[in-house]
Amino acid sequence: MTIRDFKAKRSIVNDLVASVVVFLVALPLCMGIAIASGVPPELGIITGIVGGIIVGTVAGSPLQVSGPAAGLAVIVWELVQQYGIEMLGPILMLAGLFQLLAGIFKLGQVFRAISPAVIYGMLAGIGVLIFASQFHVMFDSKPSAHGIDNLISIPSQIYKTIFSAQGNNHLIAGIVALITIITLILWEKFKPKRLKLLPGSLIAVVIATAIATVMKLPIQYVNVPDNLIGTIHLPKLENFIGLLKPSVLMEAMAIAFIASAESLLSAAAVDRLHFGPKTNFDRELAAQGFGNMVCGALGALPMTGVIVRSSVNVEAGGKTRLSAIFHGVWLLALVVAAPSVLNLIPTSCLAAILVVTGYKLVKVENIRKLQQYGRIPVFIYFATLGGILTADLLFGVLLGLVLSALKLIYKVSHLSIHVLSDENNQRVDVYLDGMATFIRLPYLAKVLEQISPGKEIHIHLEMLSYIDHSCLDFLSMWEKQEEKKGSTVVMQRDRLVERYRKPLISGRSHLAA
Repeated sequence: MTIRDFKAKRSIVNDLVASVVVFLVALPLCMGIAIASGVPPELGIITGIVGGIIVGTVAGSPLQVSGPAAGLAVIVWELVQQYGIEMLGPILMLAGLFQLLAGIFKLGQVFRAISPAVIYGMLAGIGVLIFASQFHVMFDSKPSAHGIDNLISIPSQIYKTIFSAQGNNHLIAGIVALITIITLILWEKFKPKRLKLLPGSLIAVVIATAIATVMKLPIQYVNVPDNLIGTIHLPKLENFIGLLKPSVLMEAMAIAFIASAESLLSAAAVDRLHFGPKTNFDRELAAQGFGNMVCGALGALPMTGVIVRSSVNVEAGGKTRLSAIFHGVWLLALVVAAPSVLNLIPTSCLAAILVVTGYKLVKVENIRKLQQYGRIPVFIYFATLGGILTADLLFGVLLGLVLSALKLIYKVSHLSIHVLSDENNQRVDVYLDGMATFIRLPYLAKVLEQISPGKEIHIHLEMLSYIDHSCLDFLSMWEKQEEKKGSTVVMQRDRLVERYRKPLISGRSHLAA
């Protein structure tokens, strides 16, 4: 056996082990996210299978794992409530087509340019909405269609569960959910080193399921049919006609945008976790689009690349795409061979896992990171978060993007000019700070032309972050005019970029270090 053959064999073994671990992490999440999205749990499993076997085969990120994501649960819930589950497939196929075309036309890097304030705000908003909706599901209650209503009604849900005479079953479901959360927390803190690869979500599901099964608790359970093929909802022709509505088109664009941003940001994060081949972002975007088109054709949930399963894949020793592919194979094998096992899992248990997931999406450290760059990014973060909670996910994200664009316009057009004179009014110091572009050229000209002739004028360019050719030409022309009037002009450019030296010299400036 050659060294290459040995490495290849070892890589396959590593991928097989990693795939089992990823499968154990993905299984409860696939079902839980489906329930949070307002669809049957088997649709989440179908998306996991497609994300593993199909997307894993053609992906541009070698170690990223794709499947149903909590980040899209909110928008899918709203979509199903408004248009019905029969429209989910066509909308998802259109969203996948948008992604596929974006990847073909090499727009993958564009999605990585989204402001971190918008991304963090979007994730926090999604986290709060998931937490609020699944909190009610933990007690076997039905959540409201509006996230803010779910959030406000949490205290009343707790009160009704504890003190209502008809709340016994709801209280039992809540206790099962509490056991699940406690198990998750304890496992993360005290798990044995030998079992560190076993996910806490799986341990929590096993314990909660065992308790509910042994005690035959009168609570709601997952309902997965024996025949997975029978659950597939193939889109009908009349459903595709509904795509002509502007509101439906906007829903497809929203799914494409959010799924693309989450997938590519996740891929970028996975690249930092390993030293192997890095992501081809355009190919990854096209693969995600193709996968979502397949999921749409099957009437399943939308997918993204997900950081939790991907990081587990890396940590478990995954080396190639085979680990993601095999995890999809194990999902398929389980629902074909033993679907009845899944029907033993309490719904409140899966909801509890998603409550913890939603809580983790709201990261306080993200706000601290944004504070390092000033108040405006923090404001954009909370504006995005507030827009998602008070309106919907698309509105919040668009609000964040608009505010980010306004911030960029302000930065590009912002130029601060301070003029200081000495006691004898013979020396004038002009300090420029910000961006000296053609947009602010009239303002610059107005200030400089107000300086009386016959002075020693020092123009301080050190604090400029950028100066364009139009401003350089104006300064050169203005300097010549002032020298003819008897003034002495000194351009101080201590930190000015080197490429501006030539235009300034051509204007016969006296360059002071």
